[in-house]
Amino acid sequence: MIKQMSMKFKRYLIFFYWGLGAVLAFIFLTNVVILVSSESRIYENVKDIPEAQTVLIPGAAILPSGKLSTIFEDRVDKAIELYEEKKVSKILVSGDNSTISYNEVSPVRNYLLLKGIPDADIFLDHAGFDTYSTMYRARDIFQVSSIIISTQSFHLPRSVFIARSLGIEVSGIRTDTENVLLKNYVREIFANVKAAMNLMFHREPKYLGDVIPITSDGRNYP
Repeated sequence: MIKQMSMKFKRYLIFFYWGLGAVLAFIFLTNVVILVSSESRIYENVKDIPEAQTVLIPGAAILPSGKLSTIFEDRVDKAIELYEEKKVSKILVSGDNSTISYNEVSPVRNYLLLKGIPDADIFLDHAGFDTYSTMYRARDIFQVSSIIISTQSFHLPRSVFIARSLGIEVSGIRTDTENVLLKNYVREIFANVKAAMNLMFHREPKYLGDVIPITSDGRNYP
């Protein structure tokens, strides 16, 4: 009896290690694929990046004062630079506006207007709750065919990979102005796996809604 139990335990242990190895291998390969496949589409300088229909600004934290966090402001400033260099003709701001008390996108619109960006060229996606939803809605709701993603180095590979996998012509521009915390890169390891699973299972965002063509007038949409 003891011998049989010992054999069963060994089999369970073998299955556990094989399962753990498979999971670790999947995590490793997913991250390698995302990093390698996105590398050639990521740029340092605005002048080098190909023109696109719009620049997409992924959401980030808003401070209690209502101002943009440093990370968010860096993304927006780079988007303004792309617009002023005529690399894009529209700006799409995506973020979390899931409650009345929290709004990541409207403060960006105000910031852009203060910097002289025409209201007609600013579009807001209030339901960009994560990077996958942002790219999905850019394609299906805003009918974007080509984008430049303005975000930090740690976030760019996943953003570019998702957009490209969804059929969008995409480039990315780095917006780093300060050292990024190690935890952001660690977080991306698991966020990359989540992105791959979303793509594999064709997940739809929580909200879709009416089409808002990026080629139209942004003043028509709140």
